[in-house]
Amino acid sequence: MANANQEPQSRLRQLAELILAVAGESVTVMKRTTPERALKLKRQDEWGIYLEFLKVMFNLTDRLSALYLPIKDQPQFMDSLEDAVTLQLKNVLEPAFGSGSDQMEIVLTVGAAVAESRQTYERFRFLVTEDSPVKDEMLKAFGGRVAEAMGIAGNAQLSAAATLCASAAIPAIKAIVAGDAPPAAVPGMAAHPTNTLSTPSHSPSAPGPHNPTGTEIKLVSVTATVAGEEVETRWGLHPRFRQDLPPEDMQRVAKLMNRVTKILGERYAAVAFSDEWMSWHKVGHA
Repeated sequence: MANANQEPQSRLRQLAELILAVAGESVTVMKRTTPERALKLKRQDEWGIYLEFLKVMFNLTDRLSALYLPIKDQPQFMDSLEDAVTLQLKNVLEPAFGSGSDQMEIVLTVGAAVAESRQTYERFRFLVTEDSPVKDEMLKAFGGRVAEAMGIAGNAQLSAAATLCASAAIPAIKAIVAGDAPPAAVPGMAAHPTNTLSTPSHSPSAPGPHNPTGTEIKLVSVTATVAGEEVETRWGLHPRFRQDLPPEDMQRVAKLMNRVTKILGERYAAVAFSDEWMSWHKVGHA
């Protein structure tokens, strides 16, 4: 009985990690696709884009699981996946909340994303493993939602990039749900969710889109952003790395990274508000 329960749990964990990875990497791809707009995004804007990718990933997983799981087990599987994604997201965002804090906001956010995913995409009837006009219509609608979340509704280039990110994840989701070995890489994606976080306003960051799976793993990430006259510097850990660390080691890492982030933030602020940076930014090179 223990083995029977272990295999589904493994698939749920892999799917949760994949969903968060693709969502995080996709936000980075969107920002690189429209760098001018990316400079103007706030954390809540990035969080909204991230949630759009979570929604479509849940919908695609729901469609694929219906093909490979017994009908009686599929609803419970999707409910458990929602719990698994929530748990993974809690682990990623823990540095922002602090250990032992109330993280009910994440539970509610993921639940709302799943509900909106159903409301938004279930009206499209198609077989997810085959190409069809309805499938293209659904992905186009998703791309339009991402462009709208970016504040540039109707941007065809951004919409196409969002569609490509979602489509590229389908083979990997299918492999996990079917119990097969996942593809060596998700085209256009890195292998992991590299996150830069400070609050529930999740702001994913990622390596270049052409790094093949397994060649580079970012365990620790630090990022600094400027919003008006404020500079915010954040750090985050790879979820699996966090899980592998004993509590005492995690405390030491957190203490060290808080110091590193403070030093880098102060240095970045000094540069960002210098006369040289301001003149460089105004001519469009930032």
